Amino acid sequence: MKTILSALISAIVLLLSPPVIAATSNTQTPPRPSIGLALGSGGAGGLAHIAMLQVFDDLGIKPERIAGTSIGAVIGALYAAGLSAEEIRGIFDEFGGSSLDALSHLIGPSAELTLGDLLKIDIDNGGLFDSSGFIRFLAGKIEARRFEDLVIPLEIVATDYWTGEMVVLDRGDLLAAVQASMAVPGLFSPVARGEQLLIDGGTSNPLPFDLLKDRHELVVAIDVSGSRAQHTGNQVDLTDLLFNTFKIMQQSLIAARMRAAEPDIYIKPEISNIRLLHFNRIKTVLEQAQPAAEQLQRRLSQALAAERKPGSPEE
Repeated sequence: MKTILSALISAIVLLLSPPVIAATSNTQTPPRPSIGLALGSGGAGGLAHIAMLQVFDDLGIKPERIAGTSIGAVIGALYAAGLSAEEIRGIFDEFGGSSLDALSHLIGPSAELTLGDLLKIDIDNGGLFDSSGFIRFLAGKIEARRFEDLVIPLEIVATDYWTGEMVVLDRGDLLAAVQASMAVPGLFSPVARGEQLLIDGGTSNPLPFDLLKDRHELVVAIDVSGSRAQHTGNQVDLTDLLFNTFKIMQQSLIAARMRAAEPDIYIKPEISNIRLLHFNRIKTVLEQAQPAAEQLQRRLSQALAAERKPGSPEE
């Protein structure tokens, strides 16, 4: 009898007690907004993406989705596979100290690993070089082989040569998608995909933040197209002509998309005097990108702080 009476008293006390959880729920910090991150194309200048990803790592956050084009697809795939910004930098640090500012240097021997060790002449298939060796090098750095294996959802942009239309790749063979997205016309061989012949995504959408609009609450776009070429006279070499012509086109495409709709946070590192294949100058690129990284950290911190303000008790 005493046991039953004690149980009844305990139940009454519990019912009359104030709801602790309800009283404290209004002070809980709401979850942060979902973040979509767009990583643009820009040749070796795109190594600046690493500095931007370091900001995410320092803040202890990850984007919910990444959209990448060309070098943005390369670095985006590594990050989406679970590598940190520091680990990605280590990968590109492996490219030794040999100059990569002229195409002829790509096939020269070197005591250190260079991009030339990973490329082979392939003039019969629509480009000077076959990038398969570089793709195999990347494959050795990550476990993911398919988009479905990634830690962070990723969308990669390529362009259908036959139609000129943008192609968004987000399932199936990850490395083939990366190879297609970085297939700079005239430099790297295009990639066949069914009836499509895919080339560099920078020819259709060099900064694919529009893929993330209306799908994420905070869209961050990193434009690594760099500054315009400085006037040095009427003589330019082949690599400069190829890269800077491509850059002019990309900057025009980005400007057109920005007029249509802007991302929530737009960051453009001031990268200069870095050629298309200057991957050996990663230290210089990251130094140039540091002011932009600091800007990104401020903008992200402000945006997250504004979104995380707890609601008032009346809400």
